[in-house]
Amino acid sequence: IFAIYEWTIGPFNFLREPAVRFVEEYMHSEDVETNYLTIGPVSKAFHILTSWVVAGGVTDPEVASSSKAYRAHLARIPAYSWIAEDGLKVQGYNGSMAWDTAFAVQAAAEGGLQKEFPEMCSKAWCWLAREQVRALPDGDWRHWRQPIRGGWGFSTAEQAWPVSDTTAEAFKAMLALRQDECVRGVSKFPDEHCYDSVQFLLSYQNADGGWATYENNRGWSWYELLNPACVFGSIMIDYSYVECSSSAIQALLEFNHQFPNHRPAEIKAAVQSGACFIEAMQRADGSWYGCWGNCFTYGCWFGIEGLVCAGRDPSSNSGIQHCVSFLLSKQNADGGWGEDFLSCFNREYTSRDKLYGCDGSSTVVCTAWALLGLMAGNCPDVAAVRKGIDFLMRKQLASGDWAQENICGVFNRSVGITYTAFRNVFPLWALGRFARVYGPRMGVK
Repeated sequence: IFAIYEWTIGPFNFLREPAVRFVEEYMHSEDVETNYLTIGPVSKAFHILTSWVVAGGVTDPEVASSSKAYRAHLARIPAYSWIAEDGLKVQGYNGSMAWDTAFAVQAAAEGGLQKEFPEMCSKAWCWLAREQVRALPDGDWRHWRQPIRGGWGFSTAEQAWPVSDTTAEAFKAMLALRQDECVRGVSKFPDEHCYDSVQFLLSYQNADGGWATYENNRGWSWYELLNPACVFGSIMIDYSYVECSSSAIQALLEFNHQFPNHRPAEIKAAVQSGACFIEAMQRADGSWYGCWGNCFTYGCWFGIEGLVCAGRDPSSNSGIQHCVSFLLSKQNADGGWGEDFLSCFNREYTSRDKLYGCDGSSTVVCTAWALLGLMAGNCPDVAAVRKGIDFLMRKQLASGDWAQENICGVFNRSVGITYTAFRNVFPLWALGRFARVYGPRMGVK
């Protein structure tokens, strides 16, 4: 459409010039608000090029290359580079520190490890407290940024783009240890900061009951017809996701448990609306598609966890029982679960006899996700759960580590993310839940 306009009747400079100036201002605002990190490797590269062009790079490359904005952008490139065990990678942000730390703290708390490792838990909790975003309390509506105070970004507060699910998971981590002995007197995280997180989460809920990632839904699906990307799917608007919705529900309910008098009616309404969204997104086979992890084991864990937290009874709720059956049907002979990255791309559960980076068809991360979902859903097949736990224990190395295996993260269906912390965090979480919650409940060890 735009090409036809350019080639036939346009461009109209009286429209183009102010539009270009606004876009330049918009991008510069993004640069300043994120300390020249921007929001990811795609926009980062685009902003570098644009800053060079705006500084006159087409006519005077030398002057443009020494401009403040261009040099500031170049200085932040190393933040995106990372040497993994299987080679050089470009990160989606300047790291995934808040995301990884939030899960690690929750895994430790559910396993009761804060008593054994109080210093570790204290340091992680204090770090999360410092990294809560306190900027833009009223938003930046000229550039379409809604208020972000009280949120957490995927990496650090310096990047300053909070996400609903990172906010919810970090908030859950803060609440999990907020009254624990290991953080008493070590750092201030006043109640007002908790209230800010609640305001953030409530304000990010969409009309369909779900939560998107960076902002509320501001358009329609037909915008995808204008998608200029060759590799990214479903990117033109911010859609509601099962994982984000489940995380938000869990965080709001835990807050309500600790602060029962702060906005209880609003929280109750938001939770029930969110639970209805999760139920509406369940597939006919009982599964939930995971949009931010590889893939159905991830989505199913969040789907079950969200519904259980919202008050759905696993013993009588058909949706939870259906998903439990789905997960059990995908268990491999070795006791584990595993998915190929094609699950994300094709949106169908895809297994392989030998997955990338593995010696078989199961991975410790997918197995942990499946087990967390099954245990949250009060799975009656204790033998299947025990078999999965045995798989995780067999796979643990003598050092206590688990080996890095295949891709376990994804965004926009086609881009894989290597999360090296996941291989330790989620198996630990599953083992802790089995030892302290599911095992005692079901009478097994």
